[in-house]
Amino acid sequence: MDPVTRRRGTLVVVSAPSGAGKTTLCTEVRAMVPGLAYSVSVTTRPPRPGEVDGKDFHFVSEATFKAMRERNEFAEWAVVHDNFYGTRAEPLEQALAAGLDVLLDIDTQGARQLRTRYLEAISVFIVAPSLALLEQRLKERKSDAPQEIARRIARARQEIAAWREYDYLIINRELKEAVDQLANIIQAERCRTSRLGLRLPDLTLPE
Repeated sequence: MDPVTRRRGTLVVVSAPSGAGKTTLCTEVRAMVPGLAYSVSVTTRPPRPGEVDGKDFHFVSEATFKAMRERNEFAEWAVVHDNFYGTRAEPLEQALAAGLDVLLDIDTQGARQLRTRYLEAISVFIVAPSLALLEQRLKERKSDAPQEIARRIARARQEIAAWREYDYLIINRELKEAVDQLANIIQAERCRTSRLGLRLPDLTLPE
């Protein structure tokens, strides 16, 4: 009999203020780290240019979102910038039970809810090197009006204050470096003995 039993997957929660680069970072890590599932969030905000329904987000109406919430379909949900966001509980639980590690990028409100529900989850906070650079990145994105950018910067100040709640902090100075750091965190957590779920009764260690 194979002594290795299937381990439960690990939930990797990534949060960051708007413009810190977490979506790009998570996309790069998914291509780099094998066996890493991605949880697609549900949102009521309209798609940005280039976003694909079902790949980047599940885009739904506010009425649909609230109906899902009433049916307790979300593992977490929050209101961010006047839009609803949520993580569907069923596919998340199925992936973890199948032994898949799941990457999830959500805001600080949702992260708090998930850390309460999934005590074994690991959490990573991403920040830009400065608020000035964060504002520059938001402007370069060209998807928000000036007043919306100002509101996102104000919210970013509040979110950054929560970084100590997380297990890891990555300062996104350069994309490749940040991607490598997140990939290393995931790989290191996979090697943590408390997560392995191994039975090795006949193992003989070398002298």
